[in-house]
Amino acid sequence: MTQFGKSWQLCRSRFLAEIKDLNQTQLNFQLYPGGLSIGQMALHIAGVEIWFVSQITGREVSESEALLVKCATEGVVNDNPFPVSDEEITPEFVAQAAAIGEAVLGPHIENPSPEFLATEIKSALGPMISGEGALARMGFHYAYHHGQAYQMIQYPAFPK
Repeated sequence: MTQFGKSWQLCRSRFLAEIKDLNQTQLNFQLYPGGLSIGQMALHIAGVEIWFVSQITGREVSESEALLVKCATEGVVNDNPFPVSDEEITPEFVAQAAAIGEAVLGPHIENPSPEFLATEIKSALGPMISGEGALARMGFHYAYHHGQAYQMIQYPAFPK
């Protein structure tokens, strides 16, 4: 397994452990207007995983994955509304999204081919990156959002 895969698995397990017992109200809590909720963060991560792999491999995005792919950028790196409503962001949907992201990215981050590593794609933030650069980002993506989620959960006004 690659170092990217080891980091991804560690960070992923910690993020998912942090949020596994959150209810729908907690998943949809926003620290400030326009900020991402924890549920939106989870859907965003899965969306980026699917989007990156699909760009690198030419894999078709399924109908059920298309909404998650929109979560990679919409309402996150632009001013568009987030593509999933609070009513749709349930613990079950968040768990399903994480499972889809794992199934799509897992084999590639754990054992990428040389072609995968060398392929150039457009990152969620805009610059062109290699498949290796995509895996480097995915190796810490969960950790980045885990820190945010932890801070939100510790916030005194976080729903109990």
